[in-house]
Amino acid sequence: MSKNIIKELLLRKLIFQSTNIDKMKNLFFKNNIKLYCGFDPTADSLHIGHILPLILLKRFQEYGHTPIILLGGGTSLIGDPSFKNCERELYVKKKTFGWIKKISAQISSIFNSNIFEKKIIILNNYDWLKNLNLLKFLRKIGKFFSINSMINKESVKKRLLSIGNKGLSFTEFSYSLLQAYDYYFLYKKYNVKLQIGGSDQWGNITSGIQLIKKKFHKNVFGLTLPLLVQKNGKKFGKSEKNTVWLDKKKTSVYDFYQFWLNIKDEDVYKYLNFFTFLKIYQNFDKNIKSLSFQNIIKLKKILAKEMTILIHGKENFNSAKKVSYIFFKKNICSMKIDNFLELIKNNAPHIILNYKNNSHLSLKNILILTKLSCSKKKSKNMILSNSIMINKKIQNNVNYVLKSSDKIFNKYTIISKGKKQYFLICWSKL
Repeated sequence: MSKNIIKELLLRKLIFQSTNIDKMKNLFFKNNIKLYCGFDPTADSLHIGHILPLILLKRFQEYGHTPIILLGGGTSLIGDPSFKNCERELYVKKKTFGWIKKISAQISSIFNSNIFEKKIIILNNYDWLKNLNLLKFLRKIGKFFSINSMINKESVKKRLLSIGNKGLSFTEFSYSLLQAYDYYFLYKKYNVKLQIGGSDQWGNITSGIQLIKKKFHKNVFGLTLPLLVQKNGKKFGKSEKNTVWLDKKKTSVYDFYQFWLNIKDEDVYKYLNFFTFLKIYQNFDKNIKSLSFQNIIKLKKILAKEMTILIHGKENFNSAKKVSYIFFKKNICSMKIDNFLELIKNNAPHIILNYKNNSHLSLKNILILTKLSCSKKKSKNMILSNSIMINKKIQNNVNYVLKSSDKIFNKYTIISKGKKQYFLICWSKL
């Protein structure tokens, strides 16, 4: 492997946009630099959309560079308008700082779980933004920004032209200045030479680069990653349905593991290149067409293993793997009571229901309780479409109420939606 990180990123197709790439190659080959990526704490956990920039920082760390994680304790109180159709909720400081504590622990776990000995630097931009004097900021920083160029940035323009938009508040509009100031501050204090981010951050990143150029007459760099989207074409985010969180209390390790097993077949090589530290798969767009179904499944299992161990550790990965084996491989008739105990022990998706109340628990209600459905109407549609199975047998009666015969060992019932979503019901004699 080349000693040049930029060359590896290009081979893995991890660079979507960048400033002068040749200068970056030369600088990063000859020098160990500091780089940063910002994360605004808008929830109490990171989600799957945050993994790729964290992986990229780990790659730089492996090459001897020093990554800085910048948590936006200050900017999250403002709200980034980039590619948003409406104004973000404004968060209170106390809530945001509680989230920062949890997110910092998640990030530290990811970076300290591998072979890297160096510690990362985690900073909170509230520490310097809280001291800004408005008049001094406008005189020393604001004068370097043109309203015309700010309005013409793609992220702002798209928001202003969106159907039914309610405009852009000055609060949100100022976000780009604050993020540019972050880069300026980090360059000045830590000699940071590179900012990375998602493709939606290009406008904010270039604002910081231009500010440093004007203030110090020095060149710094920016780099964005390819946009990853879900099967429905929407980007990963906390505002989308079925968010995959990194906190196992919000998304179980089993569901996290299953996410990677269920990616689109055509994405498997790309995701192995993007997310893992395994060998580089070249010409993967063409190679996927020559793979058998069994080989695609094998590659997905490698990906799921690498990602689950990275985020949740080897022990949790083994538990998720056991749950998957029991749910997907075991014939219901051949299952022993120990298999059900294994499911519970290894944190399979499950719920405990009371025997006495089960008479009024129709299948429609149970689908809602197990979160396989969000409404009775959707439950009805799923049942009628033959998507729901009880103990691996299709049930299409919309008025069905679970019976004693549905309880294996008089205690367990497996409900499934389609071929991939399973849920265990444990019946309790209260």
